[in-house]
Amino acid sequence: MLKGFANAFRIPELRKKIIFTACILLLYRFGAYLPVPGVPFRAMLDAYSTAAAGSGALAVLNLFSGGALSRISVFSLGIMPYITSQIILQMMQTVIPSLGELAKEGEAGQP
Repeated sequence: MLKGFANAFRIPELRKKIIFTACILLLYRFGAYLPVPGVPFRAMLDAYSTAAAGSGALAVLNLFSGGALSRISVFSLGIMPYITSQIILQMMQTVIPSLGELAKEGEAGQP
């Protein structure tokens, strides 16, 4: 196995892809430990610890964020707000006719 890993670095294109992937992972882990500026860290940590003891919802969110939510980090939410907003907009298209018309226009109607 070690020989196969060493052979992967002999191919220039594959080596560039492996190094790029490792750099992206390092960047994400750095962002997961970097605290959000302007947020009172100790107060948020106390609020999180008291809320987490009584509810499992924050523990699940923390699990999906890779532990970044409990550290109040820059990358704590990941893509979850984007996915949630897309689901809400899709549900609102059936309720609000003007949103449904915009969705039918294709790419021109998308935000």
